[in-house]
Amino acid sequence: MSTVTQIPTGKTQIPTGKRRDQFPEGTNLCEHCTAKCCHYFALPIDEPVNRRDFDFIRWYLVHPGATVFVEGETWYLLVYSTCQHLQDDHRCGIYETRPQICRDYTTKECEFEDDWCYEKYFETPEQIDEYADALFGPQFPDPDRNDHDSLRSRRPTSLPLLS
Repeated sequence: MSTVTQIPTGKTQIPTGKRRDQFPEGTNLCEHCTAKCCHYFALPIDEPVNRRDFDFIRWYLVHPGATVFVEGETWYLLVYSTCQHLQDDHRCGIYETRPQICRDYTTKECEFEDDWCYEKYFETPEQIDEYADALFGPQFPDPDRNDHDSLRSRRPTSLPLLS
């Protein structure tokens, strides 16, 4: 049995601010949404384990619209980019011939409420550098600092990791 949500034709209603459990069972949530799922795509990536891996993530993040987040134990590359077939009324312009990934997507666990909170969410290359520095120490030490001339330990270069 298919779990594809059919989007009926007609005018899209303005988002209500309600949560999914406030709608009657069987309500098509797409009629109360601005097509959030059509404004980005996210792909799982390998968990970084060394500086080289973090440098690849840093490369992703130097591109506008790219972010990285962790959900559970899985790392994702998220790219904010609106589908070229999304119409002004928040409907799919190629609904009958849309890609299979769109056909398989349902509102059962979609981002309708838009209240995600990730323990790890990186939007800039500086953020991923700070995280990697906390794990491995600074990648680019201060060239003006000579550790053997100081009685103090070096100043931390990044935020501490919280467990």
